Amino acid sequence: MGNTLQRLPIGIQGFESLRNDGYQYVDKTRQVYDLTHTNRYYFLSRPRRFGKSLLLSTIKCYYEGKRELFDGLYISTVEKEWKKHPVLYLDLNTNKYDNPEVLTQKLDDSLCEWEEIYGATNRDLPLGMRFEKVIRNAHEKTGLRTVILVDEYDKPMLQAIGNAELQDAYRATLKGFYGALKSMDEHIQFAMLTGVTKFGKVSVFSDLNNLMDISMDVEYYDICGITEQELLENFPAHIDRLAEANKQSRDECIVQLRSRYDGYHFHPRAAGVYNPFSVLNTFAKREFGSYWFETGTPTYLAYLLRTHNYNLEHMATCQTSAKVLNSIDANSTNPIPVIYQSGYLTIKGYDDRFQTYTLGFPNQEVEEGFVDYLMSYYTPISESDTAFNIQRFVEDVEAGRTEQFLERLRSLFADTPYELVKDLENHYQNVVWIVAKLMGFYVQAEYHTSRGRIDLVLKAPKYCYVMEFKLDGTAEEALAQIKDRNYTLPFELDGQQIVRVGLNFSKEHRNIERYVVE
Repeated sequence: MGNTLQRLPIGIQGFESLRNDGYQYVDKTRQVYDLTHTNRYYFLSRPRRFGKSLLLSTIKCYYEGKRELFDGLYISTVEKEWKKHPVLYLDLNTNKYDNPEVLTQKLDDSLCEWEEIYGATNRDLPLGMRFEKVIRNAHEKTGLRTVILVDEYDKPMLQAIGNAELQDAYRATLKGFYGALKSMDEHIQFAMLTGVTKFGKVSVFSDLNNLMDISMDVEYYDICGITEQELLENFPAHIDRLAEANKQSRDECIVQLRSRYDGYHFHPRAAGVYNPFSVLNTFAKREFGSYWFETGTPTYLAYLLRTHNYNLEHMATCQTSAKVLNSIDANSTNPIPVIYQSGYLTIKGYDDRFQTYTLGFPNQEVEEGFVDYLMSYYTPISESDTAFNIQRFVEDVEAGRTEQFLERLRSLFADTPYELVKDLENHYQNVVWIVAKLMGFYVQAEYHTSRGRIDLVLKAPKYCYVMEFKLDGTAEEALAQIKDRNYTLPFELDGQQIVRVGLNFSKEHRNIERYVVE
């Protein structure tokens, strides 16, 4: 590859323009060739901004026989025929689906476009029947079977989370439309649907049992995203430039890239994968930022967590099965599958005996960004003020201003709207977890440690705070528990001044009623 500075394909999702305009392309055509020569129907789930659109665009150009675009890539060494198939490409990512007519119009527009090319049908027919006729017509007109590619198939369903009536309408429309993939088998060469999530049970997938789901296949774990080997081989000059800009050695720069953007695991035995959007933006700006989060975090995630009173500590370290991870029931009360498939949690471990996965945040960018985002949903602090407030917390802790820190904590509960809090105990635990997590990026914070279930430990250079919370007890009882169970013993040789804090949280007053400090 040499050490020249390659053009970075930030925001470019079209394979043809990427290749023609000389942008750097991480070669995924070995996987494309394997896909297209192994099976016929596929589904792939990956987080947003992870390269799904570019993958489908690559497959589209391959089936359109655009051989010159693949010069120098793996597929050019194995493909000899380069047949030009008819390709029906449906991109559902470009619309805001706030009513059923938007989806119907989008499908109708696509059908009209295809009908102009392959032969008009009766436009009074249902959308699914028109789709069937287009698939058949395309095959008969060209003599080659039809290729069907659907990008972000689940966008309407995701935007309707929390609206059962709208979800039912979208489900009915999409089931009828996608049903053509099963009924037109003799006319289809290849079909692939991509999206963030997989809706199961009574949803759009219930009839599409011919789709092979490769989302957690070890063979295709890196079909989207960038492996560390690909990072080092394709972007050497950008790594050097980033290191120089941040006054780091090359090795230090790679370690920071790894901790911030690597760590997505789509199979327990597979290596980690980097988020391509964040990596490319980091190279372009020569700064380690939170680029994935700057593009917006879906509000449905916080909605699910809060609606179902989910404990955030359990979310960040939960265990679950492949069956749960692989499917989302639109009526489910478990938010974990959608949070996992959206990329905010990833596989951290696997127990062969019980066939359970352990989940966790993939990397520093996701952990910081997601916790920061949740702060504005669980407290009266706006998203723009979170950093300022956490800074004040950290400054108080580092300076030994215990009462100021506790008053700030009290203020987080004071203005929480009543309708946000269905389970008060779970709510205050979640707020404490968020604060501990956010502070933990600047001081050592542990929430619910293994040392006899201490509620919170904060370690600053000069002070170590050991805190115990009671719900409708007394602050004195909380302080006595710290002493009776020797919670401070593991920290007494660390050199900091130990501060013991007992707090009582009152359900009646919906806040910290009293605290004692020693």
